[in-house]
Amino acid sequence: MTARPRSRTLLAVAALLATVATAGSLTYSLVLGYPPCELCWYQRILMYPLVGVLAYAFLTGDDGVYRLVLPFCAGGIALAAYQSYLQVVAGGTCTFGGCAAVHVRPVTIPNQSLVAFCLIAVCMVALAVRGRRA
Repeated sequence: MTARPRSRTLLAVAALLATVATAGSLTYSLVLGYPPCELCWYQRILMYPLVGVLAYAFLTGDDGVYRLVLPFCAGGIALAAYQSYLQVVAGGTCTFGGCAAVHVRPVTIPNQSLVAFCLIAVCMVALAVRGRRA
């Protein structure tokens, strides 16, 4: 399928969000020295492939990519929401490691992951809605 101009914009925004999230997670661990916990690793496993998938979809104009991306987002949202919940219950610490206790103003790393997955999912749902209307 060839994407229309607004669909290409949604693909570009989603690809940019995935790229920023990936670069951010690598910066936190490799540059700033925050070790990722087990839940963070699972979220990375779900986010990192989205950079390539969404970039390829943007370049080829594939507006049906939401079928592939939404399951990744659903898993990432579930993990990040669970980790954010653990933060509240455990008083700001993560039982899987120390990363959830790291506050990068104004939100923690798991909260940032949750926002990134949610925004990508919103782009994909909008893409799906646009595709059904066409």
